[in-house]
Amino acid sequence: MQALIDVILPVFVVIGLGYAVARSRFLSETHIDGIMKFTQGFGIPCLLFLAISNLDLSTSFNPALLFSFYTGATICFFVGLIGARVLFNRPWEDSVAIGFCCLFSNSVLLGLPITERAFGPDNLVGNYAIIAFHSPFCYGVGITAMEIVRNRGKGGPGMVLGILKAMFSNTLIIGIVLGFAANLTGLHLPVAFTDGLQLVASAALPGALFALGGILVRYKLEGDLRTVAFICFCSLMLHPALVYLLGSLTHLPQDLFRSGVLNAGMAPGFNAYLFAAMYARGQRVAASSVLIATGATIFTAWFWIAILGG
Repeated sequence: MQALIDVILPVFVVIGLGYAVARSRFLSETHIDGIMKFTQGFGIPCLLFLAISNLDLSTSFNPALLFSFYTGATICFFVGLIGARVLFNRPWEDSVAIGFCCLFSNSVLLGLPITERAFGPDNLVGNYAIIAFHSPFCYGVGITAMEIVRNRGKGGPGMVLGILKAMFSNTLIIGIVLGFAANLTGLHLPVAFTDGLQLVASAALPGALFALGGILVRYKLEGDLRTVAFICFCSLMLHPALVYLLGSLTHLPQDLFRSGVLNAGMAPGFNAYLFAAMYARGQRVAASSVLIATGATIFTAWFWIAILGG
């Protein structure tokens, strides 16, 4: 109970405030979009740039952590894809969008603040390692699968260019790439500049959580709720359970193990809806999944923190 009060609820209080402010129309959709655009397009990339540029790459990118997390994510993608097609008789394009919802954990807006509050800021190394590959990996899997399905395997150079363009026009990926560049080259930026970036980065997570609450006002509980429940199970229970199993088998250090399991147990990120909207497939199911799973994370994150000894 204490973990719920001290760790998880403050995060959802910020989300709830954003929801209430948008619901009351004190801030318009344009205002909320502006906050989200700042955090997603500038604040969080600054946060990721600073974090990755200062990481000790020799110890941060544990192969067992990445193997455990992304093997679990890939399994969930195919479980979602096949389940949507076989169990719910969805078209292939919708099935890919549903698989993407099962694949993409909200590792930035939920994973970072919940892990930090649960285990402290010194336990975020694993989070940053996961985030560094998260968007490229997930978009790579999702876009590749969707393009294959849409072209029924014909593909070609145009498909490859489309995949690369979709991935590397993402500002989160740009921040990650620049962070790696600064780290590997040993670039030393002026203190005044890095302090300024730090001020921007410090506003990123609370601003993003607030905007996430405001955006959730637009979602309605529509679509096939059985499919939504299936997505929630894959995201909140199956993925972290797989990471727990694989992390145990590979003897992950405790801090990385906690980061891997807890990040795997986050609700589908807003990018799950953006992916569905990008292809205009499965949008109602994606929106409902983001809404319901985000609320359910209050209780499932509490469960996983208890399992992890938080």
